[in-house]
Amino acid sequence: MNMQVDVVVAGGGGFIGGHLAADLLSKGLTVRCVDIKPYDEWQQLHHAAENVVADLSLLANARAAVRNAGQVYMLAADMGGMGFIENNKAACMMSVLTSTHMLQAAHEAGVERYFYSSSACVYAAGKQTDPGVTALKEADAYPAQPEDGYGWEKLFSERMCRHFEEDFGSTCRIARYHNVYGPEGTWTGGREKAPAAVCRKVAEAVISGDHRIEIWGDGQQTRSFMYIDDCLHGTQMIMNGPSSVPVNLGSSELVSVNQLVDIVEEIAGVRCEREYRLDAPQGVRGRNSDNTLIRELYGWEPSIALAEGLEKTYGWIYDQVKLARS
Repeated sequence: MNMQVDVVVAGGGGFIGGHLAADLLSKGLTVRCVDIKPYDEWQQLHHAAENVVADLSLLANARAAVRNAGQVYMLAADMGGMGFIENNKAACMMSVLTSTHMLQAAHEAGVERYFYSSSACVYAAGKQTDPGVTALKEADAYPAQPEDGYGWEKLFSERMCRHFEEDFGSTCRIARYHNVYGPEGTWTGGREKAPAAVCRKVAEAVISGDHRIEIWGDGQQTRSFMYIDDCLHGTQMIMNGPSSVPVNLGSSELVSVNQLVDIVEEIAGVRCEREYRLDAPQGVRGRNSDNTLIRELYGWEPSIALAEGLEKTYGWIYDQVKLARS
């Protein structure tokens, strides 16, 4: 990791990181992708990038990863959907080592700009008890009551970025992601998020002919979901933008899980019998992104409709399910 590169993507073997690396490479930038997973587990592997397998929770590896780099996108974290987050709180908290060491290493190396991918899980649980939730503004992260484990790590790391900027002059940018989905993401194995899980279950129902699917919770819990293309645009816009305050990056199109299933069923041309598992992890009752600040700062917000993004996502996941079954 001695060559000069424009950008480091930490977590480059993951879903968002793989798409981001592809987009940066398409713009003619030199990219170093670093991930703890072996190459055969990377979501995308770009041969035009410098690809490195390394554990970034170790300071020596973090220092090597940012060497001779202009910008750093810090996406690396041990995370997944709600099932993973609720059952692996310690593992999620341990990501603080990666977050801290990457920030420290970037400061030491004189990196020009540092982007930290935070999460809507930083928001106070007391503001998310109703499916008809009022959209969350950035100020709603305080007084602090984030998602246990994962949310606390994200909120702490946001503060670290803030204090590195205040104390050392680092240039940090922070986006709070709201449920990113799309092709080339995790769709099975326990770390998948709701859009991918629903697409997989419906695809399995279509292929098997057994039109029964399991829904976690009562289906009334609400969320907003952001398609990967909007995420890529917003991430780079915030990285190169003027503001260091954390900014929501998410769609404001609020839907229930039942409505999410409705959309995927319509795309697939099938109706499924829904079996509700009320004891399954389901997170807060309602969460949506207030996009007032991102519109004020950048004159833009995510706008790809859920139905449009799910059509592309379902098609890709259907192909993966069919391939796996064969």
